[in-house]
Amino acid sequence: MSPPVAPPGWSRWLVPPAALSVHLSIGQAYAWSVFKPPLESALGLSGTQSALPFQLGIVMLGLSAAFGGTLVERNGPRWAMTVALICFSSGFLLSALGAATEQYWLIVLGYGFVGGIGLGIGYISPVSTLIKWFPDRPGMATGIAIMGFGGGALIASPWSAQMLDSFGSDSSGIALAFLVHGLSYAVFMLLGVLLVRVPRSEKPVESAPSAFEGPQVSARNAVRTPQFWCLWVVLCMNVTAGIGILEKAAPMITDFFKETSTPVSVSAAAGFVALLSAANMAGRIGWSSTSDLIGRKNIYRVYLGVGAVMYGLIALFGDSSKPLFILCALVILSFYGGGFATIPAYLKDLFGAYQVGAIHGRLLTAWSTAGVLGPLIVNWIADRQEDAGKSGAALYGLSFVIMIGLLVVGFVANELVRPVSARHHIPAPREAADAAVRQQPESA
Repeated sequence: MSPPVAPPGWSRWLVPPAALSVHLSIGQAYAWSVFKPPLESALGLSGTQSALPFQLGIVMLGLSAAFGGTLVERNGPRWAMTVALICFSSGFLLSALGAATEQYWLIVLGYGFVGGIGLGIGYISPVSTLIKWFPDRPGMATGIAIMGFGGGALIASPWSAQMLDSFGSDSSGIALAFLVHGLSYAVFMLLGVLLVRVPRSEKPVESAPSAFEGPQVSARNAVRTPQFWCLWVVLCMNVTAGIGILEKAAPMITDFFKETSTPVSVSAAAGFVALLSAANMAGRIGWSSTSDLIGRKNIYRVYLGVGAVMYGLIALFGDSSKPLFILCALVILSFYGGGFATIPAYLKDLFGAYQVGAIHGRLLTAWSTAGVLGPLIVNWIADRQEDAGKSGAALYGLSFVIMIGLLVVGFVANELVRPVSARHHIPAPREAADAAVRQQPESA
């Protein structure tokens, strides 16, 4: 499938909606928790078992983005979005079959493995194209698209819950809900496939700088630089800190105020989760757009430095002030989302636009690592503290101190980022730029 080149007069503002159609769809992953209780009840699963499809999906997201990044650069955004559509929708259809036949391994295979490949390829599918369309505002452009991944759960959560109410929460009702998801997301993602275009030239807007100005580094060379691994640490630490709250948000706020005069109800805890999702989504467009004004290194100083302060405030005063706890958590989650949305532009600043999508894919292995590390730290320590007879905010004090330490590590890694050495630059930037516009494979 050859990359579709924009005809004369094509508006670049049609590309972000194409990207959003994919990211809003695959963002359903953050709403998996809606299916956990029905699956546990219908199939007799434990909480750990019902989380397996989501966990495998996040692992496959990072792996497929890493190994498929070069293919995405080579074949273009339409190919990538088509692969994402097929895998993500097929994952739901396999899951529907698994639920209908009560074969849980099919749900794990479908949603976790096959659907996870769709998550990874779909996540990186528009990144390189958006940066080429918006060389003047790469942070804003990628923020618009990646905002959709953070906001997908705001649509998917109530929609999934309503379907389970209508179809029933037994195995047949879950199967029907999975089936509707698979077919609906296929149609919605198809809009992105049909709408996406690559620019005719490297300067789609005359007043904008070239997308290929400055050093250009191939994906093969990028992973050999200290800058890549510094950013890997930066992303991993930022995501670990955010997902540590996101994954356990409802029980965490309940525990913090359980022994106070103003305990948190179940419905209020659910509202807190919705607020965190909104902060996650808003941070993706707000902070990434701000990075276009103050620079990528400075915005990560905010994410990591201020994030550490927010964790410190929760650890010291969170159980004495509900507004403070909520405010600090919202800020941390906005940084979590902002970190995801800003990293493609940071990569473009350092390595150029030549193979930024492939480089981004390789960097997302940091997300896979953080997706395991963050929940493991918070849950394991909380379990150990509970076994020791502690309760309330005391369950989380040690894990918050660890999160502060991780954010400091990320802050230091960000400070170590320097311009990439000339020995890693590709030897013929003009030829490489032309090749990237045509989306041809790397010649080296």
